[in-house]
Amino acid sequence: MTTEREKMTAGEPYQQFDKELIDRRVYIRQQIEEINHITNNNNRNDRFKALLADTGDDFFVESDFKFDYGFNIHIGDHFYGNYDMTFLDTCPITIGSHCYFGPNIGLYTPVHPLDPTKRNADVELGKPITIGNSAWLGGRVTILPGVILGDNVVVGAGAVVTKSFGDNVVIAGNPARIIKEIPSKA
Repeated sequence: MTTEREKMTAGEPYQQFDKELIDRRVYIRQQIEEINHITNNNNRNDRFKALLADTGDDFFVESDFKFDYGFNIHIGDHFYGNYDMTFLDTCPITIGSHCYFGPNIGLYTPVHPLDPTKRNADVELGKPITIGNSAWLGGRVTILPGVILGDNVVVGAGAVVTKSFGDNVVIAGNPARIIKEIPSKA
């Protein structure tokens, strides 16, 4: 039998008020409340790493990092996240290596049905977010469900990323669009 957690992670419709999911969200909220008040950088980051699916070497986040579950967050080597990041990880969030995130970043995988009958029945689903290697996200960037960003992508401050982009681009705006291509090094 498929659990609500398995359905959620796969992006299928699931019941968000399932006991296992509620228990995990409560546990994560309790942990995050405590961890975000730790001033010792190594202790704070070690505690965060223990809640995430996997992280690479040189993982560093400032305080006020928030997420729903943690078990759907995968981060590569050499990651820096500034203050006030929110990762809603109903589906996998995969971040490559050498990525740098400015303050107030929002990565949102949940999708709520447009049909009010389904929405009122508390049915939710999601779409994963994937960010390639060497990405730089400016402050207050929002990335919506299902977005894939390639390698070497720079996202300008305040951008709302509603669709996927390939490698070697600078994107900005609401909705985000390509404002510059970055020459690739062959």
